Amino acid sequence: MENTDKLIGRERECEELRWAMDSNRSELVILYGRRRIGKTFLVRKFFDDTYSFHFVGAHKQKKDIQLQNFRDALVRYSGNSELPRLEDWHQAFGCLETYLESCKESRKVVFFDEMPWIDTQGSEFVDALEYFWSSWVQNRDDIVFIACGSATSWMKDRIEDNQGGLHNRITHRIYLRPFYLRECRAYLKEHGFDWDDYQILQCYMIFGGVPYYLSLLRPYLSLPQNVDSLVFRRGGDLSDEFDELYNALFNKADRYLAIVKLLSTKREGFVRSEIEKGTGYGGGGLSKMLDNLERCDFIVSYAQFGNKSKQTLYRLSDFFTLFYFRYVEDNRSRDEQYWQHHFTDSSVETWEGFTFEEVCLRHLPHIKRGLGISGIATEASSWRFVPQKGDERKKAQIDLVIKRADKIVHLVEMKFSETPFAITKAYENHLQERKNLFMEVTGIPRGVVHTFISPKGLSKGMHSSIVHSQLTAEDLFAEVRKFE
Repeated sequence: MENTDKLIGRERECEELRWAMDSNRSELVILYGRRRIGKTFLVRKFFDDTYSFHFVGAHKQKKDIQLQNFRDALVRYSGNSELPRLEDWHQAFGCLETYLESCKESRKVVFFDEMPWIDTQGSEFVDALEYFWSSWVQNRDDIVFIACGSATSWMKDRIEDNQGGLHNRITHRIYLRPFYLRECRAYLKEHGFDWDDYQILQCYMIFGGVPYYLSLLRPYLSLPQNVDSLVFRRGGDLSDEFDELYNALFNKADRYLAIVKLLSTKREGFVRSEIEKGTGYGGGGLSKMLDNLERCDFIVSYAQFGNKSKQTLYRLSDFFTLFYFRYVEDNRSRDEQYWQHHFTDSSVETWEGFTFEEVCLRHLPHIKRGLGISGIATEASSWRFVPQKGDERKKAQIDLVIKRADKIVHLVEMKFSETPFAITKAYENHLQERKNLFMEVTGIPRGVVHTFISPKGLSKGMHSSIVHSQLTAEDLFAEVRKFE
């Protein structure tokens, strides 16, 4: 999937696969994550493209085509061209059993990729898989079955939460997340890029930590040139990515798009009641869609600090989607060098400021490490105050509040700047007023401190003393150990 022979990051995931291979029992491994995240690449590199059997589901193909493709794969691996035409999945798995019985490997690796695409309507694929597992695999100790798919909701509902023959059979659950900044830097360096951390941050704001998107970048082009080539040029590799992304993952994708479109209109996010009002969706259907979007890393949910009703705040967090809605969806300029012509605009600077906050929120483990509190129990949330009618206090919003078990509360400010950020007297007054309001509304009498995150840190000045602690890009790019 990525244009390299080297696997970047993914140490935890490789460790899980290693455990599965080294065990003395049959293993059922489910591997899931959003589209383009590198699931197939991980399996290919770990197993060096060597399997007892490998089958890939075909997108939007009917049952008879899927079965024909399965037969072709079985012929290729077994060398038996006399296999009959397969009528159903029970017969298909029966033929797979016969073939695996003849394999000489001590550990037989069976890899089903894009499994959600195999399960066409009325196919009874999952029923056959359940029977295959419960009647044959569970009586053996030499099978490593890897089920992989991008449609995370299907993987969760049909496999992980299966109440039939697969119930409690899953031995390893591997969720493949987007790269952190450190992994993006390693990937780009491996591919000959000499971008500094500031440029990599700007790249992350558009493409996120999605390996496939990074694989399309070219080191001989600047970042703005790459963006134009991929997104704004007619026929660019990512010019149609947005529509394909959601339609490949979700049934009734228009409903999911309505939700993310709404969330794109307010950076601080929406509570559920606001989403219901804005989309017309509600009940269990909305809950499932929000859950599916979060599983695929398109949105993120935050508890609201001190809110007795425990209302959750939902924010759009997928960087490519955020960029699409802001600069691509309604762009009628037909300018194939649009980003080169506009990336220095003041409006882009404002957008980068908002998006940097999302980058920081994606790197919460790194923030905790930078503050030296990785080993302390914490609660991360957002806080917003909307005065009731007659209340003369101003509304306020803090996107990240970190409450520590040792009674310290960090009010985190995130500012994107190419130079050290300077705190003015007016801004110092704003921070102090907001802190006072936070303490008044929440009833916290002490231990509330300001933390700043900016790529180059803060410039020293008479007003910077209001800041208790500060982090820089170096902290966001740091390595976070497994126990952190």
